[in-house]
Amino acid sequence: MPTARPRYQVTETPEVARALDLAAKRWPEEPRSKLLVRLVKVGGGSLEHDQRVSADAHRAAVTNSSGRYAEAFAADYLTGLREDWPA
Repeated sequence: MPTARPRYQVTETPEVARALDLAAKRWPEEPRSKLLVRLVKVGGGSLEHDQRVSADAHRAAVTNSSGRYAEAFAADYLTGLREDWPA
């Protein structure tokens, strides 16, 4: 089918074959070419989920530590720090 989009060739290595075999158990009516597309979609969704979880954990860590160590810095700490910055 003609397309202006990039195409990719994938060699069925043992890892790819194993993933396709697992996908075939989940979606038994699909040909292997369609299974590959499904695997890409599922993998992309998994990566997005991992990024969201990581960002949420980072945000929670920053929020939980916010203001906890105020006594470690003098009131003029930032002023002194900025004196070293180039103008």
